Amino acid sequence: MAKDLTTMTFEELGRLFPIIITEYNQEWPELYQTEKELLVKTLGDEIKRIHHIGSTAVPHMYAKPTIDILIEINENVNTENLKGQLRSIGYHFSPRHDNPPPHMMFMKGYTPEGFKGQAYHVHIRYTGDWDELYFRDYLIAHPGIAREYVQLKLHLQKLFRQDREGYTHGKGEFIREMTRRAREEKSINPEQESWCTGRERQIRSNPIPPKGK
Repeated sequence: MAKDLTTMTFEELGRLFPIIITEYNQEWPELYQTEKELLVKTLGDEIKRIHHIGSTAVPHMYAKPTIDILIEINENVNTENLKGQLRSIGYHFSPRHDNPPPHMMFMKGYTPEGFKGQAYHVHIRYTGDWDELYFRDYLIAHPGIAREYVQLKLHLQKLFRQDREGYTHGKGEFIREMTRRAREEKSINPEQESWCTGRERQIRSNPIPPKGK
C-alpha cells in the first residue's frame, strides 16, 4: 500500500517527484487559463486577484512543467471553507508556515505513486505587492537575464534532481537580486505596464533557450 504524501519525508518526496525541466510548452498559457476559469468558478468572490506566476508564465522559458498560480484574497475570507472548496476540485492542502499569511498552498497532480496528469500549485496570499509578479515581468522584459536563469536551473537540476528543497534554495539568491532590480526599475518607470496583462504577451517574445543551444 502506497504511503500517504503527508507522512513522507523530504527524501521520499524527492525520489517520488524529481526535478524535471522541459522546453517551453505552448499549451502552458491555455492550461493556466482553463484552471483559472475553474478556480474562479469554484471560489467566486473569494478571489480578489489571480495571476499566472513562475517560469511557465514566461514565454519560451525552460521550466518545471508545473503551472503556478497566485490567488490574492481578502483577510476576511474563511480559510477553512477555502480548503474545502479547493479539495472539491482535486487539490490537497500543503501548509507553508514560511510563506506570507495565510501560509497556504494547494497542489494538484501529485499522488503517492508519483505525478499524475498536469501538476498545479496554487499559492494563497492576502492582497499585497508580491515579488513573484516583479520577477516574472523582469524575466519577460530581459531575455538575457532569463537565459541566465535557465542556465542556473539546469545546473541546479544536475546537483539536486531528487532534492526539491536544495533546488529551491539554490535559486534564492538569483531570484532575490533580480526582484530587487525589478522593483528598482519599476520605481523609475511607475507607469510601465505589466508584460503579462494580455494573452498576446504569451507569444510575443523570442525563444529563451540555454546559452549555446
